[in-house]
Amino acid sequence: MRTRSIIASTLVLGVSAAVAAVVVTFTGTASAGTSGGFDFGRPDVVASGLSVPWGLAFLPDGSALTSERDSSRIMQLRPGQAPVQVATVPGVVPGGEGGLLGIAVSPTYASDQLVYVYFSAANDNRIVRFRLAAPQTQTVVLSGLAKATIHNGGRIAFGPDGMLYAGVGDAGDTANAQNLSSRNGKILRMTPTGGVPAGNPFTNSLVYSYGHRNVQGLAWDAQGRMWAAEFGQNTWDEINQIVAGGNYGWPTVEGMGNNAQFRNPAVIWTTAEASPSGLAFANNTLFAAALRGTRLWTVGVNANGTTATPVAELQNQFGRLRAVTLGPDGWLWVSTSNRDGRGAPVAADDRVLRFPPVGTPTSNPPTSTPVTRPPTSTPPVTPTTTSRPPTTTPPPAGTGCTATFTKVSEWQGNFQGEILVRNTGTTTMSAWTTTFTFLNGQTISQLWGGTFTQSGGNVTIRNLSWNGTLAPNGTATAGFIASWTTTNSPPSNLTCN
Repeated sequence: MRTRSIIASTLVLGVSAAVAAVVVTFTGTASAGTSGGFDFGRPDVVASGLSVPWGLAFLPDGSALTSERDSSRIMQLRPGQAPVQVATVPGVVPGGEGGLLGIAVSPTYASDQLVYVYFSAANDNRIVRFRLAAPQTQTVVLSGLAKATIHNGGRIAFGPDGMLYAGVGDAGDTANAQNLSSRNGKILRMTPTGGVPAGNPFTNSLVYSYGHRNVQGLAWDAQGRMWAAEFGQNTWDEINQIVAGGNYGWPTVEGMGNNAQFRNPAVIWTTAEASPSGLAFANNTLFAAALRGTRLWTVGVNANGTTATPVAELQNQFGRLRAVTLGPDGWLWVSTSNRDGRGAPVAADDRVLRFPPVGTPTSNPPTSTPVTRPPTSTPPVTPTTTSRPPTTTPPPAGTGCTATFTKVSEWQGNFQGEILVRNTGTTTMSAWTTTFTFLNGQTISQLWGGTFTQSGGNVTIRNLSWNGTLAPNGTATAGFIASWTTTNSPPSNLTCN
């Protein structure tokens, strides 16, 4: 919309009357893969075969919820397990950039069991809340937000003050952003029930900041400062430090400006480099998931709120990146958005991945409870879970060990299987081995949670170093991807130890 005479490869210094610190903007550099305290060379695929995952939030038990934009589904994710559909949200009308968008978990979920979502309905964008067991019983928190095929915003998050914040796009009408009577082109702040909280900058208004085009990411740093990622139009994308009542200039300014009434961004990129969507904070670093830029930007944040040189991670490795958040396991979770009509999906898309903190041992399980490691390439479409019961063969007498096979999912030419080993004895088991026979020429291509050998139809799976010791009634799981042709019968002759 508005361009500036700035060369993209040059450092740009900008100061406005509303920003005390100098902000430095530039295109950034590639790193060795460990910026911000995470090891980006060790991706762990939590889920694959998803349909445009948009929001990402966590339940108190550590599992993740992701909202699928076009399917209206909410999927529950756990490392080493197949995604589970836990709700379909009624009333969602997907189209263009609209659909089931942001998701947030109530800060008091343990007592109220409430989940919040931002979605496009028939005539508006709205925020509702409900329990996962009854998504049809919705309480409207906020409605009447203008919707369009573009610029719907949609990110919601609870701040450290317990208030609910929402990034709302201008819905394609740029005048909305400067109109304080409109809630579009704004960041809104509200109570969990949708009321106007104390401390909002405008009387009887949910508007917290304005002059925004399409805010897609919200995060807070260790000092409680708020940050937002925002799509530009043709020239500059932005990360802004958000203050109550701040005017961020759209549509008068895109990127850096020379007008004291507008706040300058902390970071800008060209739109080809970024289109920043999700935003997270950890280790004194902002992490911005880039859609068009197909990378994850890491931006150090100094104690005084100024920003360091942005560094590009995951460039062109996983395609368009939509959401990023710090998980309760201490890992950084990232989702792709390659099936949104603008990407080039591969067979495994869309995926949710996580990246370990630097220094996390590779020989130990990634969390305090041993989990299986999912495959690095997965089904070409959303797998169809079968209703076939598990196949269990008891061990020889006295071994105190059982092995159970379950077909997790199946699609044309491939399937995902799982072997559950259980110590049924009365003493701790230090290692386990399970064997079985495929009857129809099935061949394992990938396996996690163990090592395997296969000769013809005969398969042997042995434990890894971290999941071999099982206390009485303890279990370990190995999962795999295998091919099949005309018939896919379950394996026979399962034995353990």
